[in-house]
Amino acid sequence: MRKNQKDSVIKVGLTGGVASGKSTIAKMFKTLGAEIIDADKIARQVVEKGMPAYRRIVKTFGIECLNKKGGIDRPHLGKIVFSDPEKRKILNAIVHPEVFKMQKKEEKAIRGGNSDAVIIFDVPLLMETGSHLNMDKVVLVKVDKDVQVNRLMTRNHLSKKESLTRIRAQMPFYKKKKLADYVIDGGAARAEIRKRVKTIYDEIKKTALKNR
Repeated sequence: MRKNQKDSVIKVGLTGGVASGKSTIAKMFKTLGAEIIDADKIARQVVEKGMPAYRRIVKTFGIECLNKKGGIDRPHLGKIVFSDPEKRKILNAIVHPEVFKMQKKEEKAIRGGNSDAVIIFDVPLLMETGSHLNMDKVVLVKVDKDVQVNRLMTRNHLSKKESLTRIRAQMPFYKKKKLADYVIDGGAARAEIRKRVKTIYDEIKKTALKNR
Protein backbone atom coordinates (compact mmCIF):
# COMPACT_ATOMS: atom_id res chain seq x y z
CA MET A 1 0.00 0.00 0.00
CA ARG A 2 1.04 3.64 -0.46
CA LYS A 3 3.22 5.40 2.05
CA ASN A 4 4.37 8.96 2.68
CA GLN A 5 1.06 10.51 1.70
CA LYS A 6 1.31 14.32 1.92
CA ASP A 7 -2.31 15.12 2.75
CA SER A 8 -5.17 13.43 4.59
CA VAL A 9 -6.91 12.03 1.51
CA ILE A 10 -7.41 8.27 1.76
CA LYS A 11 -7.51 6.32 -1.49
CA VAL A 12 -9.54 3.12 -1.26
CA GLY A 13 -9.70 0.58 -4.06
CA LEU A 14 -13.07 -1.17 -4.31
CA THR A 15 -13.06 -4.25 -6.48
CA GLY A 16 -14.68 -7.63 -6.99
CA GLY A 17 -15.66 -10.12 -9.62
CA VAL A 18 -18.10 -9.19 -12.35
CA ALA A 19 -21.70 -8.97 -11.06
CA SER A 20 -20.53 -9.11 -7.44
CA GLY A 21 -22.65 -6.17 -6.29
CA LYS A 22 -19.71 -3.78 -6.19
CA SER A 23 -21.61 -0.80 -7.64
CA THR A 24 -24.31 -1.10 -4.98
CA ILE A 25 -21.64 -1.13 -2.29
CA ALA A 26 -19.97 1.94 -3.83
CA LYS A 27 -23.28 3.80 -3.45
CA MET A 28 -23.40 2.79 0.21
CA PHE A 29 -19.95 4.28 0.74
CA LYS A 30 -21.13 7.43 -1.01
CA THR A 31 -24.08 7.85 1.38
CA LEU A 32 -21.56 7.79 4.24
CA GLY A 33 -19.61 10.67 2.71
CA ALA A 34 -17.06 9.04 0.44
CA GLU A 35 -16.20 10.40 -3.00
CA ILE A 36 -16.60 7.84 -5.80
CA ILE A 37 -14.51 7.48 -8.94
CA ASP A 38 -16.26 4.90 -11.12
CA ALA A 39 -13.92 3.21 -13.60
CA ASP A 40 -16.78 1.56 -15.51
CA LYS A 41 -18.47 4.93 -16.00
CA ILE A 42 -15.20 6.46 -17.17
CA ALA A 43 -14.59 3.50 -19.51
CA ARG A 44 -17.90 4.27 -21.22
CA GLN A 45 -17.02 7.95 -21.53
CA VAL A 46 -13.59 7.44 -23.08
CA VAL A 47 -14.99 5.34 -25.94
CA GLU A 48 -17.67 7.84 -26.95
CA LYS A 49 -17.69 9.10 -30.53
CA GLY A 50 -14.84 11.45 -31.29
CA MET A 51 -12.66 10.32 -28.39
CA PRO A 52 -9.14 8.96 -29.12
CA ALA A 53 -10.04 5.48 -27.78
CA TYR A 54 -13.14 5.39 -30.00
CA ARG A 55 -11.08 6.04 -33.12
CA ARG A 56 -8.50 3.42 -32.19
CA ILE A 57 -11.17 0.82 -31.46
CA VAL A 58 -12.85 1.38 -34.82
CA LYS A 59 -9.48 1.24 -36.58
CA THR A 60 -8.55 -1.97 -34.77
CA PHE A 61 -11.85 -3.88 -34.70
CA GLY A 62 -13.60 -2.41 -37.74
CA ILE A 63 -16.98 -0.76 -38.22
CA GLU A 64 -18.60 -4.07 -37.28
CA CYS A 65 -18.14 -3.04 -33.65
CA LEU A 66 -20.43 -0.01 -34.08
CA ASN A 67 -24.16 0.22 -33.43
CA LYS A 68 -26.73 1.88 -35.71
CA LYS A 69 -26.02 5.30 -34.22
CA GLY A 70 -22.28 4.99 -34.85
CA GLY A 71 -21.33 4.41 -31.22
CA ILE A 72 -19.43 1.44 -29.87
CA ASP A 73 -21.68 -1.60 -29.66
CA ARG A 74 -20.47 -2.69 -26.22
CA PRO A 75 -22.34 -6.04 -26.08
CA HIS A 76 -21.03 -7.01 -29.52
CA LEU A 77 -17.48 -5.88 -28.75
CA GLY A 78 -17.67 -7.73 -25.44
CA LYS A 79 -18.49 -10.99 -27.19
CA ILE A 80 -15.51 -10.50 -29.50
CA VAL A 81 -12.91 -9.80 -26.81
CA PHE A 82 -14.15 -12.31 -24.24
CA SER A 83 -13.89 -15.08 -26.80
CA ASP A 84 -10.31 -14.12 -27.69
CA PRO A 85 -7.80 -13.27 -24.89
CA GLU A 86 -5.41 -11.57 -27.34
CA LYS A 87 -8.10 -9.23 -28.63
CA ARG A 88 -9.09 -8.49 -25.04
CA LYS A 89 -5.49 -7.46 -24.31
CA ILE A 90 -5.52 -5.18 -27.34
CA LEU A 91 -8.76 -3.53 -26.24
CA ASN A 92 -7.47 -3.07 -22.69
CA ALA A 93 -4.28 -1.49 -24.05
CA ILE A 94 -6.45 1.05 -25.86
CA VAL A 95 -8.96 1.81 -23.11
CA HIS A 96 -7.04 1.51 -19.83
CA PRO A 97 -4.56 4.39 -20.38
CA GLU A 98 -7.45 6.72 -21.18
CA VAL A 99 -9.31 5.57 -18.06
CA PHE A 100 -6.22 6.14 -15.90
CA LYS A 101 -5.91 9.70 -17.24
CA MET A 102 -9.53 10.47 -16.42
CA GLN A 103 -9.23 8.92 -12.96
CA LYS A 104 -6.27 11.16 -12.16
CA LYS A 105 -8.18 14.18 -13.40
CA GLU A 106 -11.17 13.35 -11.17
CA GLU A 107 -8.89 12.64 -8.20
CA LYS A 108 -7.19 16.01 -8.62
CA ALA A 109 -10.55 17.77 -8.68
CA ILE A 110 -11.68 15.99 -5.50
CA ARG A 111 -8.42 16.79 -3.70
CA GLY A 112 -8.81 20.43 -4.68
CA GLY A 113 -12.15 20.61 -2.94
CA ASN A 114 -11.54 18.36 0.05
CA SER A 115 -8.08 17.50 1.35
CA ASP A 116 -9.63 15.11 3.91
CA ALA A 117 -11.68 13.08 1.43
CA VAL A 118 -12.05 9.32 1.38
CA ILE A 119 -11.94 8.50 -2.33
CA ILE A 120 -13.39 5.16 -3.38
CA PHE A 121 -11.95 3.95 -6.67
CA ASP A 122 -14.60 1.55 -8.00
CA VAL A 123 -12.42 -0.54 -10.33
CA PRO A 124 -13.28 -4.05 -11.61
CA LEU A 125 -9.69 -4.87 -12.64
CA LEU A 126 -7.95 -3.18 -9.71
CA MET A 127 -5.50 -6.02 -9.05
CA GLU A 128 -5.18 -7.11 -12.66
CA THR A 129 -3.90 -3.66 -13.66
CA GLY A 130 -1.72 -3.24 -10.57
CA SER A 131 -3.76 -0.22 -9.46
CA HIS A 132 -4.10 -1.68 -5.94
CA LEU A 133 -0.49 -0.67 -5.35
CA ASN A 134 -1.54 2.99 -5.49
CA MET A 135 -4.23 2.59 -2.84
CA ASP A 136 -4.09 3.06 0.93
CA LYS A 137 -6.70 0.36 1.49
CA VAL A 138 -8.36 -2.27 -0.69
CA VAL A 139 -11.92 -3.54 -0.27
CA LEU A 140 -12.83 -6.76 -2.04
CA VAL A 141 -16.41 -7.84 -2.74
CA LYS A 142 -16.97 -11.58 -2.89
CA VAL A 143 -19.95 -13.50 -4.22
CA ASP A 144 -20.68 -17.13 -5.07
CA LYS A 145 -20.06 -18.07 -8.68
CA ASP A 146 -23.64 -19.30 -9.11
CA VAL A 147 -24.91 -15.87 -8.08
CA GLN A 148 -22.54 -14.20 -10.55
CA VAL A 149 -23.71 -16.45 -13.36
CA ASN A 150 -27.39 -15.84 -12.63
CA ARG A 151 -26.87 -12.09 -12.43
CA LEU A 152 -24.96 -11.99 -15.72
CA MET A 153 -27.52 -14.12 -17.50
CA THR A 154 -30.32 -11.85 -16.27
CA ARG A 155 -28.61 -8.46 -16.43
CA ASN A 156 -26.47 -8.87 -19.54
CA HIS A 157 -28.59 -11.47 -21.34
CA LEU A 158 -25.64 -13.83 -21.62
CA SER A 159 -25.64 -17.59 -21.86
CA LYS A 160 -24.24 -19.63 -18.99
CA LYS A 161 -21.12 -20.36 -21.05
CA GLU A 162 -20.60 -16.67 -21.85
CA SER A 163 -21.10 -15.75 -18.20
CA LEU A 164 -18.50 -18.27 -17.03
CA THR A 165 -16.05 -17.02 -19.66
CA ARG A 166 -16.31 -13.47 -18.29
CA ILE A 167 -15.92 -14.64 -14.71
CA ARG A 168 -12.83 -16.70 -15.56
CA ALA A 169 -11.28 -13.76 -17.42
CA GLN A 170 -10.71 -12.05 -14.05
CA MET A 171 -8.23 -12.91 -11.32
CA PRO A 172 -9.70 -15.60 -9.02
CA PHE A 173 -11.00 -14.56 -5.62
CA TYR A 174 -8.41 -16.46 -3.58
CA LYS A 175 -5.61 -14.46 -5.22
CA LYS A 176 -7.40 -11.14 -4.78
CA LYS A 177 -8.10 -11.89 -1.12
CA LYS A 178 -4.36 -11.97 -0.40
CA LEU A 179 -4.11 -8.37 -1.65
CA ALA A 180 -7.19 -7.00 0.14
CA ASP A 181 -7.53 -5.30 3.51
CA TYR A 182 -11.28 -5.88 3.82
CA VAL A 183 -13.76 -8.36 2.33
CA ILE A 184 -17.50 -7.79 1.91
CA ASP A 185 -19.97 -10.56 1.08
CA GLY A 186 -21.90 -9.19 -1.89
CA GLY A 187 -24.45 -11.97 -1.58
CA ALA A 188 -25.47 -11.12 1.99
CA ALA A 189 -28.67 -9.34 3.02
CA ARG A 190 -28.72 -5.63 2.19
CA ALA A 191 -28.82 -4.60 5.87
CA GLU A 192 -25.82 -6.81 6.66
CA ILE A 193 -23.85 -5.36 3.75
CA ARG A 194 -24.68 -1.82 4.80
CA LYS A 195 -23.50 -2.56 8.35
CA ARG A 196 -20.23 -4.00 7.06
CA VAL A 197 -19.68 -1.00 4.78
CA LYS A 198 -20.16 1.41 7.70
CA THR A 199 -17.73 -0.54 9.87
CA ILE A 200 -15.07 -0.40 7.16
CA TYR A 201 -15.70 3.27 6.44
CA ASP A 202 -15.44 4.19 10.12
CA GLU A 203 -12.15 2.30 10.43
CA ILE A 204 -10.75 4.05 7.37
CA LYS A 205 -11.76 7.47 8.72
CA LYS A 206 -10.10 6.68 12.07
CA THR A 207 -6.90 5.75 10.21
CA ALA A 208 -7.02 9.08 8.40
CA LEU A 209 -7.38 10.98 11.67
CA LYS A 210 -4.42 9.14 13.23
CA ASN A 211 -2.22 9.98 10.24
CA ARG A 212 -2.85 13.74 10.42
